[in-house]
Amino acid sequence: MAELLRPVHNVAVCYCRSEIQSGSFLFMLGCTKILPPEYLDLNKHNIVIHESDLPRGRGWSPVSWQVLEGKNKIPVSLFEAGRDMDSGDIYLKDEIILEGGELLPEIKKKQGIKTIEMIIEFIDKWPNLVAVPQRGEATLYRKRTIRDDRLDIDKPLKHLFNQLRIVDNEKYPAWFEINGMQYQLKIYPDLRTDQKGEVKK
Repeated sequence: MAELLRPVHNVAVCYCRSEIQSGSFLFMLGCTKILPPEYLDLNKHNIVIHESDLPRGRGWSPVSWQVLEGKNKIPVSLFEAGRDMDSGDIYLKDEIILEGGELLPEIKKKQGIKTIEMIIEFIDKWPNLVAVPQRGEATLYRKRTIRDDRLDIDKPLKHLFNQLRIVDNEKYPAWFEINGMQYQLKIYPDLRTDQKGEVKK
């Protein structure tokens, strides 16, 4: 992202709030905590991208929750950061299109592509954009924990598939308990067959 913008913009990449510099725009990507006012005041505009149709779906892990809900069209909102979580006025909306079989790495790849597209669109259209206040009833996705990755082994695999799609095989794998023991279950695309279903040699 930074390399795409550097030819025509002065871009700095920050990995923690102490590295934030003053400027025109601060794009806060993948943040899990609300930035204190003294950091928001360093830039004229503080932009957040959140994967839900705000004000519905504020909070944590919106893509994962919506995949669990069976959605293949994930709304994405680009908005001005407010003092409260995911509460600011909205500049742009778009959506991520899933086919229903992607696992977490591919879901994250599509999410990243859409993030880049929306940031570039925002910059290209600025300052001819009007921020629109969020309207409607706000809902909140809670923070996910390791308990959310536990599989109910009494359910058929088909009913567990969306849960398996959103686990990280290394950081937070799916797991289940049987006979007093806990086991991890990891999922990968099967690359042994081609599109016709023939075994590759």
